[in-house]
Amino acid sequence: MKSLCKPISNHVLLLCSSSLILPLSLQAQNEAAVVSKSNMEVIEVYAQKRAQAIEKVSIAVSHVKGEALTSQHYKDTTELSVFAPNVKISQNAAEGTPPAVNIRGVGLVDYNTANTSPVAIYVDDVAVGSASNQIVNFFDIEQVDILRGPQGTLFGRNSTGGAILIRTKRPEFAQTGYLSVGAGNNNSVTLDGMYNTQISENSALRVALNHQDYEYSTKNIYTQSPTAGMQQTNARISLLTDFDNVQLLLKGHIEDWQGIVQPVGSIGIVANPLTLQPCSVEQAGSQNCFDNFGFNDGSDDFYTVSVNNDSPHKSDGKGFSAHLNWQINSENELVSISSYNQLERDHAFNCDGSPQRLCEGSLGLDTDFITQELRLATQFGDHTLTTGIYFADESIKQNNVNDILRDYRGILPTNLTATFYYDNQIDTQSLALFSQLDYQLSTKWWIAAGLRYSYESLEYDSLSQLNAIVDPSDLEGAIVPFYHVKGEQSDNGFSGQLSVNYQLSETTNTYYRFANGAKSGGYNGGFLSSPEQAELAAYDKERLNSHEVGTKSWWPEHGVRMNWAAFYYDYNDQQVFMNQPSASPQSPPVQLLENVGDSTIYGLEAEFDYKANDALSMRFSLGYIPHAEFEEFVDPLGNSLTNNRLPFTSKWNVSAAIEYAFELANNPLTTQLVIDYQSDYYFDQNQNPYAFQDGYSLVNGNIRYQMDQWSMVLWGKNLFETHYSHLKFDLGPFLGMLEDFKGEGRRYGLDVSYQF
Repeated sequence: MKSLCKPISNHVLLLCSSSLILPLSLQAQNEAAVVSKSNMEVIEVYAQKRAQAIEKVSIAVSHVKGEALTSQHYKDTTELSVFAPNVKISQNAAEGTPPAVNIRGVGLVDYNTANTSPVAIYVDDVAVGSASNQIVNFFDIEQVDILRGPQGTLFGRNSTGGAILIRTKRPEFAQTGYLSVGAGNNNSVTLDGMYNTQISENSALRVALNHQDYEYSTKNIYTQSPTAGMQQTNARISLLTDFDNVQLLLKGHIEDWQGIVQPVGSIGIVANPLTLQPCSVEQAGSQNCFDNFGFNDGSDDFYTVSVNNDSPHKSDGKGFSAHLNWQINSENELVSISSYNQLERDHAFNCDGSPQRLCEGSLGLDTDFITQELRLATQFGDHTLTTGIYFADESIKQNNVNDILRDYRGILPTNLTATFYYDNQIDTQSLALFSQLDYQLSTKWWIAAGLRYSYESLEYDSLSQLNAIVDPSDLEGAIVPFYHVKGEQSDNGFSGQLSVNYQLSETTNTYYRFANGAKSGGYNGGFLSSPEQAELAAYDKERLNSHEVGTKSWWPEHGVRMNWAAFYYDYNDQQVFMNQPSASPQSPPVQLLENVGDSTIYGLEAEFDYKANDALSMRFSLGYIPHAEFEEFVDPLGNSLTNNRLPFTSKWNVSAAIEYAFELANNPLTTQLVIDYQSDYYFDQNQNPYAFQDGYSLVNGNIRYQMDQWSMVLWGKNLFETHYSHLKFDLGPFLGMLEDFKGEGRRYGLDVSYQF
């Protein structure tokens, strides 16, 4: 393992040391011989729409227990990166905007609320829809499966990057429950509760509630701004009815979020505001660097900002799903999944990071998402045939505002100071037919072959108006038409997969998988600063062909599980969000979502789990992507992206966890340390040295103590208060600064739970 540790930063010496413990421990054969098979559980995943042992699935998949999320106080899907190699998930442009989900270099870095990520997220087999719905809070969770690579056969709408499958806990035929309260720094308070009961011989009910109230680590010293923080309340109710041959699961959920969004920092890149002389990359953001208007926050403290941040956030979501399983006979099972989800969200922002009103606005969103899936699973001998049909209808209404250079009305030319109102209606319908055969050729060989036909149509209606100064004596301005663009597009095609799996021994399987996926085109309903951009804002579909080889090994008598995979991606017509400077000085940047030419990505990943005994266990994962670059491409503004590395794509990604349990006063006490390292990466496609994140490590940990029905968890995140950013958004040519969406600092707290 030394050869792997050598190129990685010294910040991860502890990670590499943990990885070296594994082979040394395996040498102690006399101790391992007494470890029973029960020390290591069989892991079941739902990567192929049914429960299977992880070793039997020819897909790179990482498994996360719900207990692991709870013990470390992981709040939502943006904190999953630590559990899988070559996976990076970020809050992107502040909590409440669409997150940036990236798997193996494939993702969407865009705060626009109308776009769909190439990585799909499912909750209980139901696709959540467009990227705005991808922040899923974790409470009462059974497990999470993270699938890496195209999922172009069995799952909902096509996804080129992968899929994240979240499975909530189902009702049980028993009376159980728990209540948990917690408190932590940054004035955080949490409340979790669950009650499960059997209401008849065939029915059970489960109700779960989660409430969180917290402030952000970022300190805003602009006294006129309210304290930034969020209150989130989520609830779920599930009713399970189980007869001999029919099972019906009904679920409903609601969410209510409100607060003041996290204040953005200003990274000034101008050394002299009079001459606009730039700062060096090393100096940027210091007290010696300003924006174009002479502002800096006056502090070199990373978490200190000074910004007019009266920016409220409000989310209201609700949804319902019905899952019907009918065991027609011993060979055939029919599954029907129906769902409806609605999300209304209003997210205000200040993007200049200063007390002035230079770039403010709000992102308004109202989505309705309906899905229906029917599939038939036929079991004949050792073989399984899955056939089905999928339909989705998504309606997105946007009500967006961007107020530009408000404080300079009457000073700067009137064409530079305006308020943009842009409302979009985007309606998408998807239809797919799919089939997959899992066939056992012999005791050692089996194959999986799947094919999917997809059709998707989209209609868009984009309307924009301006509040501009018509009369120089009236700085309030007047509403004038800007653009109105309507259109439609559709595409269809086939995707699928073919995998071959060979059992090398009783403990090891090896596989090859070819898979392709396609993500349909759409309309970029984000900030468009000219009618010409609005006319060209539609984009076409992308396709990805993936080749993957790997092995999955399990030695339960030694307490060891080891998986590795190598992959090669041929990425065609990749959809890339681009933030480019305007051709006009002091004008807002041009924001495009365009199909670039082709990209090539290849890399390696490995996962190790070691359970030495009932007390000690370790986990280690390694991701390595040496090549993730655009092939020859020049964007519509004439900027060459040829050989640029894909944004949000680290070369190295390493994580490790160690857990030790012992008894204290005859009660179990468990300690855990978790470390996650990401090497450096760019935030945009331009490889702008200012929009760059150095490699960093995050260290989390927890201590859990159980006393009969009571439990206490002392948890901490980012224990060494590493400074890192979720996003640095380049506004250099426009305002002389970059928006800095800072990662959270050190967080810690205590949770106390009672189970009954």
